[in-house]
Amino acid sequence: MIHLDWPWLLLALPLPWLLRRRSNSSNTGAALRVPFFNTLRQLDSGTSAYTDQSNKLSTALFVLIWLSLLIAGARPVWVGEPSPLPATGRDLMLAVDISGSMAQEDMEIQGQALPRITVVKAVVNEFVRQREGDKLGLILFGSRAYIQSPLSFDTQTLAILMNEAEVGFAGKQTAIGDAIGFAIKRLRKRPDNSRVVILLTDGADTASTLPPLEAAAVAARENIRIYTIGVGATEMEIPGLFGSRLGARTVNPSADLDEDTLRSIATQTGGEYYRATDTAELQQAYAAIAALEPVEQEQEYLRPRRSLLHWPLIVALCATLALQGINTGLPRGGKP
Repeated sequence: MIHLDWPWLLLALPLPWLLRRRSNSSNTGAALRVPFFNTLRQLDSGTSAYTDQSNKLSTALFVLIWLSLLIAGARPVWVGEPSPLPATGRDLMLAVDISGSMAQEDMEIQGQALPRITVVKAVVNEFVRQREGDKLGLILFGSRAYIQSPLSFDTQTLAILMNEAEVGFAGKQTAIGDAIGFAIKRLRKRPDNSRVVILLTDGADTASTLPPLEAAAVAARENIRIYTIGVGATEMEIPGLFGSRLGARTVNPSADLDEDTLRSIATQTGGEYYRATDTAELQQAYAAIAALEPVEQEQEYLRPRRSLLHWPLIVALCATLALQGINTGLPRGGKP
């Protein structure tokens, strides 16, 4: 179905005719000057250089140009039949830590040690791919938190934005409380029984203006469940001098992880806390959350729209070229 966004512009269709009459009946003196009226007047004069057939064709082309421009200005669009969007699922915000510590290489895929953020991207994207029917959004946080992708069914764009996230873009510290605050703002107007946040971090809150436990209390009042995931290995061997085992030592790369706070956030809001020390456990954590039963939501519809603006503009351009050819004395064959 073709639809005009601004159909009222078509009321201007008789404007050239009205201005032409105004010009013909006006007295000498100050008056509105419209260049193309000379051509129109010439078409009607008995001494016109054009033949009657040329006059009629020129007039028809002028009308066609004016009508095409008005239709283009009215913004024609093709509107398809409404198609239902998925009516079940959850409103789910993913909050992912991209602070400096997420560059720590203590997670493995196929025996190769990789940065935490690389493994998280792979697991999160697989999780997103499986959440058909959910509205998903993405929050990235470091020293500050920001919305990278609002709630939508567009999981492909969210996956692209997740892949483009880089450690340190939001600062080297960790603002867990602020990330929860942003999620609350996005979810508080959504249906009560579908508000979910999955928060992943490898550290403790060091930069929030809103303390994490206070943010969790607000989330609980808003009926928002928060699932927290603490990521990072518990042991990592640091090689000795020149990479040898001599003088090597074992450290805990997750010493800064505040598990008590993460566990408390989940408990307050009715969620769960998951500890992921390796890739397999991280996958299991997201798999457990993915097993959530969908909740009925209000049915939404999408009507596809495609702009048709270029078609009347093409017609106007062709008619203008034809009119120009007539005005310069070119015959139909295009030869002088």
